[in-house]
Amino acid sequence: MTADRWTRTVRQQVGLGRLLPLGGPRDGAWIFERAAGAVLRRAVARAEPGIRLDGLRIALAAPEEAGEPVVPAPPSALPPGSLRVTARFAAPAAEPLPVTADRLRAVLSRAAAERIGLVVTEVDLEVAELLDAGAGTAGPAAENGPPGSAVDGPADAPFEGRGDTPTGAPESGGRSDEDRVAAAALAVPGVSRLTGALGRAVHLAPSPQAPDGVALTGRHVRVDLAVGADHRALDVARSVRAAVSAALPDRPTVAVLVTAVD
Repeated sequence: MTADRWTRTVRQQVGLGRLLPLGGPRDGAWIFERAAGAVLRRAVARAEPGIRLDGLRIALAAPEEAGEPVVPAPPSALPPGSLRVTARFAAPAAEPLPVTADRLRAVLSRAAAERIGLVVTEVDLEVAELLDAGAGTAGPAAENGPPGSAVDGPADAPFEGRGDTPTGAPESGGRSDEDRVAAAALAVPGVSRLTGALGRAVHLAPSPQAPDGVALTGRHVRVDLAVGADHRALDVARSVRAAVSAALPDRPTVAVLVTAVD
């Protein structure tokens, strides 16, 4: 990878936020914080149109209690564990703020579990502003991202010149293992496209190291993809892992990284 491309990769990952664990240690799946945040924001907009979220972050609730994934994790990914959602919000003063906060907390918790598959055990809320009865609730310019970071485009914007990333069905003819993986992943209901936020959309590696340092037999595959908003991200990731492993004769271990929810 060239220095310029590495710089673009790092810059894009900063804009996408943390790599959050989907499900538990045995699920082998992660999702970018910005992608998960977009789902939560949409859920709040539908359920509580009078509330405006001014800040949203997701992180491990108890890092010391996090587990070890059964497959190698993507670079800088958080280990599987319970998560904490923190947010600032603005709301009208038509009803007591604790009542509004309780409803918002319920919406966020339910959307995290039912629409994404995040294990959220804590939701911390802070009132940022009281809105007039007729005030709009348009959200901030930056949907989600680390404080001080600059998001230069959509969360899943492609890198310039990344022509080696398979983003659609592979062409007919001689198919490589990458092509087989791409075809298997794209055939899973709920997968809208392959992305490659950390380089290529399909990553194959020989004999990876398990979290405890023991070398695994065979190969490991990571697939970077976007899922449709009408599917639960964790369910799609589980199906992709099974389909990709079955698509190759050596039945490699598989990890899935959800980079966007379309």
